[in-house]
Amino acid sequence: MEKQILVFATNNKHKLEELNNAIGDSFIIKSLKEIGFDGDIEEPFETLEENALAKSSFIHKKYNVNCFADDTGLEISALNGKPGVYSARYAGEACSFEDNMKKVLKNMKGKEDRSARFRTVISLILDNKEYSFSGTVEGEILKTKHGEEGFGYDPIFRPNGYKESFAQMPLSLKNKISHRGKAVKKMIEWLSEDWD
Repeated sequence: MEKQILVFATNNKHKLEELNNAIGDSFIIKSLKEIGFDGDIEEPFETLEENALAKSSFIHKKYNVNCFADDTGLEISALNGKPGVYSARYAGEACSFEDNMKKVLKNMKGKEDRSARFRTVISLILDNKEYSFSGTVEGEILKTKHGEEGFGYDPIFRPNGYKESFAQMPLSLKNKISHRGKAVKKMIEWLSEDWD
């Protein structure tokens, strides 16, 4: 059976690595760069669902390809769900992962409730129809960074039931339990059943 091609509407190499590790040999995943798109796609909305759909719709309309996009937020209880939909630019538009982590740690100083969750929403456009998949992982915000792997807030997020932060885990384990891993698993299972 010929492998199906799906475009992942991202040029984030960390996300691509995670996804290719999770998806295995079932599909060929192409990045935006591989289809000739090197720009940014606007994410103007207040929800993960709307932003994911905005990205997948943009690429689908521009290139007429089967594609998917994700949006992810870190939702911290003590910060009223922030940074949430603004997780990637929490410390400002041109900020780094490091800047974002520093802002979270600063805003969490003295907070006893350190519970948080990561949430990912995937918008898949397949044969001109849109489908949505989501995944959540509950955990806590650490007081200092732990580990060098991963990206984003991984060094300061420890999932419930584990001693390690996401940045201390092998990618194979992180993919099994992470928000994105769960959403991707749902999408792959659905594709395997419904896409001949």
